[in-house]
Amino acid sequence: MLQPDTRYKADAEALLALIPATSLATAFFDPQYRGVLDKLVYGNEGERQRERALLPQMDEAQIGRIMHEIGRVLRPSGHLFLWLDKFHLCEGIGTWVTTSGLETVDLITWDKGRIGMGYRTRRRAEYLLVLQKPPKRAKGVWTRHNIPDVWEEKAQRGGTHTHGKPYGLVASLIESTVPVGEFVLDPAAGSFVVREAALAQGRHFLGGDLVYGDAALPESGLALPETAAAVETAKGHKK
Repeated sequence: MLQPDTRYKADAEALLALIPATSLATAFFDPQYRGVLDKLVYGNEGERQRERALLPQMDEAQIGRIMHEIGRVLRPSGHLFLWLDKFHLCEGIGTWVTTSGLETVDLITWDKGRIGMGYRTRRRAEYLLVLQKPPKRAKGVWTRHNIPDVWEEKAQRGGTHTHGKPYGLVASLIESTVPVGEFVLDPAAGSFVVREAALAQGRHFLGGDLVYGDAALPESGLALPETAAAVETAKGHKK
């Protein structure tokens, strides 16, 4: 059986298959896509982008399947926080969300405080697209109203993962959207910053990573108790 707070060494689709439908309030997803490397052809995979290029890559079809599964396991009015770079923000992600049932409700810009690559302007930010499973609402499912839409936090350097994410922002979003004692999902966990933030906030973590995980997936899925928050969410969906 899936164990909470475990760093699974697992494919995202295999992990998601073990999670019951409409069971979780919040998920994070940082897809490992090749779009910006292939289409912009920076030609520096042997230098600055070596670590990024060596990570297992997801094609558009796989990302779409994972998004579909995330939509399945989120409960009504649940949130997905989807990490994007400028390339995918501008090009669009329509093929990713077609069958997910999720709708865009907000966008957060992460100002990393240092300059990255770019032919014209140099990249200093990443983007967190906020999607929600219908019905769209904030009341009762988003409790913090002091989170700015431009978040300044220095990128972590020297860690084990080439794409570390901002702990402070992740922790704030978990606090706002996941009731205490419940689960937050990250099926492509990378540095496991979502796990770290969830445990610090008194929440539980479900997730894994093909490269950075430790434990093998079990054969059976997760048995989730019916929480008060889940019951209230279901009531709101029926109204």
